[in-house]
Amino acid sequence: MIAMELLDKLTILADAAKYDAACTSSVVRRGFQEGKIGNTSSSLAGCCHSFSADGRCITLLKVLLSNDCCYECKYCVNRRSNDTPRASFSPEELAELTIQFYRRNYIEGLFLSSGVLRSPDYTMELMIRTLSILRNEYRFNGYIHAKAIPGAAAELVEQLGMLADRLSVNIELPSESSLRLLAPNKTKQSVLRPMRYIAERGDENRRELVKYRHAPRFSPAGQSTQLIVGATPESDRHILTLTQSLYDKYRLKRVFYSAYVPVVESTLLPSLDTKPPLLREHRLYQADWLLRFYGFRAEELLDDDAPDFNPLLDPKCCWALRHREFFPVEVNRADYEALLRVPGIGVVSARRILAARRVGSLRAEDLKKLGVVMKRAQYFLTCNGALATPIRLSPEGVMQNLIATEQKSLPMAQGEQLSLF
Repeated sequence: MIAMELLDKLTILADAAKYDAACTSSVVRRGFQEGKIGNTSSSLAGCCHSFSADGRCITLLKVLLSNDCCYECKYCVNRRSNDTPRASFSPEELAELTIQFYRRNYIEGLFLSSGVLRSPDYTMELMIRTLSILRNEYRFNGYIHAKAIPGAAAELVEQLGMLADRLSVNIELPSESSLRLLAPNKTKQSVLRPMRYIAERGDENRRELVKYRHAPRFSPAGQSTQLIVGATPESDRHILTLTQSLYDKYRLKRVFYSAYVPVVESTLLPSLDTKPPLLREHRLYQADWLLRFYGFRAEELLDDDAPDFNPLLDPKCCWALRHREFFPVEVNRADYEALLRVPGIGVVSARRILAARRVGSLRAEDLKKLGVVMKRAQYFLTCNGALATPIRLSPEGVMQNLIATEQKSLPMAQGEQLSLF
């Protein structure tokens, strides 16, 4: 039986964890192992749904070890001065809770973060103890995502990475000046130092695995981070440039964007009646997708003249309308990279086009069968020299049609999940 006191703690600490957006599964595949519980291949408080690399919906226990924090981050509901119910798990309690949930088939893994108790090192030691109990005493073999605490010692990050499948260090705010203003206990270096260590240690571990196949694995699913959008005045260009730099320097798997939800009253933050910028968050996710899978760079998507994304149109269409010299693209001759630049053509449909045209020449009516969204792509493609659409429109007309198509694809209810493409 789960003690009632533990369920009370779970209710508080699961609710405190809900503002962390960086909750995903990974590409880690670890099957059944003799003597261990769980694997990574396969609606209580704290149970959140996520998606694996192959598209499966999985359930993680998303919870804080403690919401008692010695930091005074102005935007955070768990900040030291905020009057909120406090609770903390002991490592033994949280490990036992996780295993009980797993055995009841409520969850498939754990997402663990924490407020800063006493100091970053002390908090990390408690997190390490929790994961150590799970991995070594309970022989838990399932997926674990752990948040490294900024400012913690490198040896503690090392120990955490040997126990978790994925690590993340949250940047939270897009600039050093905003960090100084709203999170005076944190510094840019305290965030970037563990991020750099995780990247370098991950590279070193991959070399070890080449030489020694059964060497222990350090954070095999890599690392991620989170940025809060809308709490501070930075532009989309600033945020996306930072994102590009993080991917380049630290080889992050994901950067997550969290629309700021006003939960505390402060003259330094948007008022409590301000709506979360969900559409802005959506556009940043679309642009992030372009950086990771479509070969775009941040400087291509935004510049000084257009520092923010158009809320009416997705970033790929905006880029295409500003670079008419690149179009039209001949679908029967263009290479993979050129096809990916066409609105309405994604990674899967571009590969299908390359495969299909080996058999014969493609016509406009063939493209829809290959997964191309012709409502977007028709203005930017030719098939054997002929435009994919007989309709001749001015650039302004094309923009209006694309905006109309985009508005139909967006949900009406605010807060409903938005599709990427």
